[in-house]
Amino acid sequence: MKNMCILFLVLLSVSAVGVKVFGQEESPILDGSYFGQEAPGIIPKVFAPGIVSIDGRDEGSVAFSPDLGEVYFEVNNANSETHIYFSRLKGKKWTPVEKADFTDGKIDEEIHPFVSLDGKRIYFTAISSDLSYNKIWYVNRFNNSWGKAVELESPVNDDQVFYPNQSANGDLYYFNLSKSRTYYSSNNQNIFSQVEPVDIEFGVHAFISASKDYLVLNARNKEDEGRNDNDIYVSFFRKDGTWTTPINLGGDVNSSSNDKTPSISPDGKYLFFARDEKDGKANIYWVSTQVIENLRPQL
Repeated sequence: MKNMCILFLVLLSVSAVGVKVFGQEESPILDGSYFGQEAPGIIPKVFAPGIVSIDGRDEGSVAFSPDLGEVYFEVNNANSETHIYFSRLKGKKWTPVEKADFTDGKIDEEIHPFVSLDGKRIYFTAISSDLSYNKIWYVNRFNNSWGKAVELESPVNDDQVFYPNQSANGDLYYFNLSKSRTYYSSNNQNIFSQVEPVDIEFGVHAFISASKDYLVLNARNKEDEGRNDNDIYVSFFRKDGTWTTPINLGGDVNSSSNDKTPSISPDGKYLFFARDEKDGKANIYWVSTQVIENLRPQL
């Protein structure tokens, strides 16, 4: 309750500086998916300003249900804790944004939401505030509600891990913090019994495309040794089973600030990511995945 009150005060304070900000008891009437926002082209735009992206607040990774009727995203609140918030489309109206709290307070923080492409499960990372515990959890869907959150029973969780996401066939990709490397586990009826490293040269927060033909990720800028910020990269899967060296998405997409936590919308049309703003807080941006296709090599 304390966190909700803090968030509400933040919403009120930010609304005074220009963009209309929607509080906990109100919601815009918007037509269709993506909060009715005008779709971006190959230049990134702030996503849903005043609704999801709020200046002065720190937002991170974002996920959508496959029917695009639900959105989940992470927010770092005034207590420097990160939690997942969500909104649903009912008719033409998105519900007010509220905290999910999948673990019912059993774990300090919940981050990195991902909705399976069959819509039946949400994966997320549960972490302790001292960062000694980083494990992948999930909740299953029952009719119009979510079930009890449980830790994924799999060798995936034998190490410190985060950033779960899946391809269309359910193979699970994630980052192993203990080994500083991206891994995956093949899906066998939602059982993940073996883990394998993904042979990409660098990067963190890797997100697999539905067809597994590319991964987007973020890494410290590799093209200019004088820079310390993160950029978004893409690595393409070759027919011989190897991955290309990650390619920087370029200055039209990346900024001189940290660009991070990339994800692909379920319809494959948009790349979402977080970008640090001048105040040190991050907003969520989106851009057409045409920026990825423009870099696709002949493999």
